[in-house]
Formats: sequence, structure tokens, C-alpha cells
Amino acid sequence: MEQYCILGRIGEGAHGNFFKAKHVETGEIVALKKVALRRLEDGIPNQALREVKALQEIEDSQYVVQLKAVFPHSAGFVLAFEYMLSDLAEVLRHAQRPLAQVQVKSYLQMLLKGIAFCHAKNNCDLKPANLLISASRQLKIADFGLVATRWYRAPELLYGARQYNQGIDLCAVGWILGELLNGSPLFPGENDIKQLWASPDGPASSPGDDYNKISFKEQVPVPLEEVLLDASPQALVFLGRFLLYPPLQRIAASQALLHQYFFTAPLPAHPSELPIPHCPGGPTPKAHPGSPHVHDFHVDWPLEESLLNPELIWPFILEG
Repeated sequence: MEQYCILGRIGEGAHGNFFKAKHVETGEIVALKKVALRRLEDGIPNQALREVKALQEIEDSQYVVQLKAVFPHSAGFVLAFEYMLSDLAEVLRHAQRPLAQVQVKSYLQMLLKGIAFCHAKNNCDLKPANLLISASRQLKIADFGLVATRWYRAPELLYGARQYNQGIDLCAVGWILGELLNGSPLFPGENDIKQLWASPDGPASSPGDDYNKISFKEQVPVPLEEVLLDASPQALVFLGRFLLYPPLQRIAASQALLHQYFFTAPLPAHPSELPIPHCPGGPTPKAHPGSPHVHDFHVDWPLEESLLNPELIWPFILEG
């Protein structure tokens, strides 16, 4: 840790706190994730190990956040990432209205390129808060743990499936595309049952051995065109390819990138034409409205001057 000077706190995730820091020798700005071990005898959490392993295996992708270093510290360890200015949840939160089609296509195209690159090795935890945005408006995937956020979960996970494939990421891409088109989550269920009930095809159509744990009364599906009133027919058809219940029938990321959706007007915007990442201040990070989980990444806000002194901030970090 002596190689870094802490500049401020960024936010808080399920398994650690985030801090903005500067490398003393190079001057490079990074994001430090401090993971504390609550009980040494329990070892390192499986999700943390999975994240480190995935990021070490996935290298040289401009659509995946870069892990720069991992080192032990106190009763835990620290991950040093490239510093990203904001996330897609912040972009959506500060948009005056649903994003323009050219912007939606651009964000989705970058996300699918990252997914196509990652799917050779790992699954991701996809949600807007885990899709980071750089100062140059580049979108990068930042979390490779288990899918934890209900609103972006595939139905097989909601039903309690113990075996699943890359289809869970593709379904999450669909929910994110729907949110980009709508300006807010399509079906923000309060629990797993309500989330299943709110899905566009309805829970009654769920096949397979993993779906025998819950039964529903027959339900009339909610057509996507009744939810996304302003979306184009082509966008709705494309969205539907990600939200199919049989996981193997969902469109793969590599196939989706070749879909006519990206090659018909309006074409995807260049990243330089996307919204400038918003950098709000404030004493606490703002959660996505009604979100059942706190975001993993947030832009930074200033600490009190006394906490900017490294000798004073470290007791605060260790206690946090």
C-alpha cells in the first residue's frame, strides 16, 4: 500500500470498499478495492477468487476493466484496477429522457463485444452499475462474480437452477437493452416470484427439470410493445432474441453483433458522441431507484481534508 496515495473513497460493494488512489512513482490514477477477511480461518471468499481468476485470464480487451495488481494488506487483500470515471447506471440516472437510438446501439455494441470476448472463459454479473464508463466514454465490463441482481437475472436462476450456461449473461443483456430503450428497468420485481411473474413471456411457459420447484396459475404474457411504446419494431424483435426462456435459443453475443439492428439507420454513435460521464458529489452513493442491491462502483466524492492525509485515512479504511 505504500506505493499508493489515497485520494478519496469511491463507493462500496458487496465484498469490499473502493478508493481512488494515485501510484506514487508513476502518478497513474487507479481504483483500489479493499477486501477484508472477516474470519481468517474462512479464507478468501469464493466470489473474490473467481473475480481475480477471471480478470487474470481475460487480458488485452478494451471492453473489460483492467486488473493491474493484487496484493495482501492487513487482514485481507487489495485489487488495483484502472480508474473508470462512471458507470452506465449513472448515465441512465442523469439522462433527461430515454437515450437516443444511436446511443443505445453504441452502448449495446460495446457490451456485446465484451461479452463475446469473455464468453470463451467466464460468466459475468451484468447490470448497469457493473458496466463502467471511462473519460473517453468507453464501456467496460467490471464484475465476474455470480449473477446477484434480481432485475437482470435469467428465469432459470430465479427458478433455482443449479446448472446454467452463458445464456444467463445473454438474458441480462436483454434486460439491459430494455432499460436503455425505456430509461428505467423493465420489470423491477420486489422478489424472485414477482420477478418471474413480471417477465414478458410469463412464468407458465417455463420448461425443463429446473422449473419444477414453483408452479403458477396460467398467465397472459405482457407484450414488449406494450411496455416499450417508443421502441422500433426492429429493436423489439432484437430484444426478444435475448429474453427467450430456453437458454440455448437466446442469440449469442457474436451473432448479435452481426444482427441487422446494428447495420440499419440510425447507426451506432461513436463513443465520442455519447453523454459525458456524470460526476456528482455528495456524502453517500445513490442507489438505482428501488434497486435491491447497492452498486459496486460509483464516481468519487471528496472526503474531509483530514482524511486525505494517508496517515489518518488508513485507520479509517481498516475499520471500514
